[in-house]
Amino acid sequence: MHGYEPVMLSRGVQAIRVPSGDRIILPKGMQVIITQSLGGSFTVNIGGNLARIANEDADALGREPMKGPEVPEEPTDDDIQSAVWRQLETCYDPEIPINIVDLGLVYDCDIERREGGNWRVEIRMTLTAPGCGMGDVIADDVRHRVEMIPGVGRCDVELVFDPPWGPEMMSEAARLQTGML
Repeated sequence: MHGYEPVMLSRGVQAIRVPSGDRIILPKGMQVIITQSLGGSFTVNIGGNLARIANEDADALGREPMKGPEVPEEPTDDDIQSAVWRQLETCYDPEIPINIVDLGLVYDCDIERREGGNWRVEIRMTLTAPGCGMGDVIADDVRHRVEMIPGVGRCDVELVFDPPWGPEMMSEAARLQTGML
């Protein structure tokens, strides 16, 4: 969903102010306007300011949370790698309605099967702007979503700025969607 939909919060909920990344509490009964609902998180407008509400708190907006990822009973490295990329495609910058993969923010994604049968995932990614206040929030979102994959025991996310991000790193579909083609 990408539009404007007013909603009354059914309970108090933690949110993250955009673009500063500050955590705030929105009280029960507050009216918010959902401006973006992608990948399970929600960007809401509160009196002209934006905030992000996590998938786990979808019920406060009267929505169902997005379901977690699935992998086969005995996943292979390829199954886990595919699941990681699917999860990365559910991560969005709250200000941009394009996932971080299509934005070209993910530079590397390595998986390693560890003793005991679970996987460790290492992701190197960047941001559209080095000073983005949402950087840690986006990195935490990536970490959380990848660690939701059954069999993944740990995900480390490193924010890097070399090479610097540029619009040429976006997928053709993302450039088309933003008019940057």
